[in-house]
Amino acid sequence: MNQKNGAKADGVSDAESVKDESSVTAASDVKDGSGVKDGSGVTDGVADATQAAVPPSTAPAHDGARGQDRDHDTREDDGARRSDGDTEAPGTDSSGTPPQSEGPVRPDDEPAPSDASAPSRPSAPPEPDASPSEAPAATRTRDKPEDPGTPRTPTTPTASATPAAPTASTAPAAPAAPRESESERTSEFVALKPDLPRPVAPRPVAPAPTPSRAAKTHGEGPDGSERTREFGAPPVQGDDRTMALTAPPGATPPPSTPATGGPAGAPPPLDLLAQLTNTPPKPETPVRTVARRIKIWGTLAVLLAIVVVTVQALRPLPAPTLELTVPASHTASGGALSLPWPTEGQAVVDIDGLGRMGTYGEMKPLPIGSVAKVMTTYLILRDHPLKPGDKGPMIPVDQKAQDDYTTGVPQRESVVEVKAGQQISEREALQAVMLPSANNVARLLARWDASTEETFIKKMNDTAKEFGMTNTTYTDASGLKESTVSTADDQVKLAKRAMAVPTFREITRLPSYTSTTTSGGSTVETARTQRNFNSLVPLYGVVGIKTGSTTKAGGNLLFAAEKTVGDSKQLIIGAVFGQHKPNIIETATAASKNLILAAGNALRNETVVKKGEVVGRVDDGLGGTVPVVAAKDLAVPVWSGAAVGIKLTDDGKKLPHSAKAGTVVGTLTVGGGTGEVKVPVTLRDALSEPSFGSKITRLG
Repeated sequence: MNQKNGAKADGVSDAESVKDESSVTAASDVKDGSGVKDGSGVTDGVADATQAAVPPSTAPAHDGARGQDRDHDTREDDGARRSDGDTEAPGTDSSGTPPQSEGPVRPDDEPAPSDASAPSRPSAPPEPDASPSEAPAATRTRDKPEDPGTPRTPTTPTASATPAAPTASTAPAAPAAPRESESERTSEFVALKPDLPRPVAPRPVAPAPTPSRAAKTHGEGPDGSERTREFGAPPVQGDDRTMALTAPPGATPPPSTPATGGPAGAPPPLDLLAQLTNTPPKPETPVRTVARRIKIWGTLAVLLAIVVVTVQALRPLPAPTLELTVPASHTASGGALSLPWPTEGQAVVDIDGLGRMGTYGEMKPLPIGSVAKVMTTYLILRDHPLKPGDKGPMIPVDQKAQDDYTTGVPQRESVVEVKAGQQISEREALQAVMLPSANNVARLLARWDASTEETFIKKMNDTAKEFGMTNTTYTDASGLKESTVSTADDQVKLAKRAMAVPTFREITRLPSYTSTTTSGGSTVETARTQRNFNSLVPLYGVVGIKTGSTTKAGGNLLFAAEKTVGDSKQLIIGAVFGQHKPNIIETATAASKNLILAAGNALRNETVVKKGEVVGRVDDGLGGTVPVVAAKDLAVPVWSGAAVGIKLTDDGKKLPHSAKAGTVVGTLTVGGGTGEVKVPVTLRDALSEPSFGSKITRLG
């Protein structure tokens, strides 16, 4: 009460100071757009906006507010001195200590700068019993109104720790001064924070103690201090944000709100999301371990299965193949065949492509005479082939060929007249070698082909080894030398290959030819017409091949004859060697004729496969098969007890993956060479591509 009475004794100036201070506080709050707020966004100490004036307080001041009373008295004294006309220096307070400035000093009539982009920074509300130095907010003060004629002194905004609320011990507050105009307001610049803090959850608002009735009557606050009038902050428009106030040094930061929320509301979305995603894992158990492994390995297994299925389905399909389902050979009915074999030497009868009909004698090497010219003729045609009817290149006659003729006549060699400087065609030279068996022309061809006879003889022996003629040795191109030896079996092997050459067959089947090098004399060597020494041509179907005789070798004949059996023409190839009965050449010829006739009579047709009979199948490579049948009867030339081979081929054509029933897909073949017999085979059922299951389950 003493303080209160003392304040009244100072005069009206003290009351006006209190009124002016509360009025300035309210106006400054309205201008800044924000009050001093706590974490929950509720303005501390906001009074009713409709209250017109604050009645003076009559209640005694509380002991806990003594610090505030002293601060308030100081402010009242300062206001009283200002009202008496005293002027303080800018930047000092009533005690002479410079205040903490929040920014540069501005004149009263200059508006405070504002930043629309700066967000409002919430400040922590002071504790109910906090000292003025721990208040979290700054206040703004301005002088009371002055007379228009009195010059105004610019004032410096002073940041205080907390606005001092009037207490009951001070003088009663005067009625609120009328609101000043916008130009008369003072402003304060507050520096923005460099980094805005992360928003935190609002603090719970502690319920204020209910003021006593006396305090309500005299306008006191809950703590016994006098309440001042405050106005609410204007609403924020657009992206406008209020300026953050700087907390005074030493202010205690507000306690953080738990992320789990509380009475103030739910936690921020980011904190809530962190709680949802950062859920600690469940405790490890054997069941969970097994389940996790099943998920991992199961996923890998599924991915691997998808890859395997895709690769298998897209892989190229294997090429279909033909398989023979009937026996690969057929044995004809009847007993063993008996043939008229010679009484000496060795003999062989073979049906080209069907097999060996029979043999006679021991197959040991013996001199073969001019039969060696078969190899000479074969090599010339192999290395210098002739088309049917073509004469071929012209070969110059050298002096050696002429000399061989001159010396050969007295020695009773088989020669043909030639003179050095003449030219002879390849075809005529071969005719001279195979028909009248000209030794001098055979050696001429060897030199023409290989430059020397020795080089050509080497080719002859190399080819014999290639054909499997293991009992054959060549020492000259004509066979005149007794060191040129072979067997009937080896020469039949060579005859089969030679008769496969069309030009060779054309030449050997000729009974004679007309010479262009002879003089036209009356002897065999000089006659224009040169006859074939094989007197069987063209009788009995004989088409060759070559005679050969010497005193040491005896009579030899390598023969070939054609025989028609059913719809096919078979080739009988044989040899009779080592015949020494006079006349040796006629003995060999007679023995060969008997074998040719007997072999021809022994051949007969026998149906091996009937039309429509399943002989094989098409395999698609993935387990699918389709039967194939013979398109007509297959009649094979056989002889008593003969065994013939059967083959199923695709004729070198690529089999389709799908085809209709009845499509020709191959050939059923019996024999080979000139004696080959074949019929087409067709699909019995339709051929389809492999199924999807077959594609993905294949292993190869």
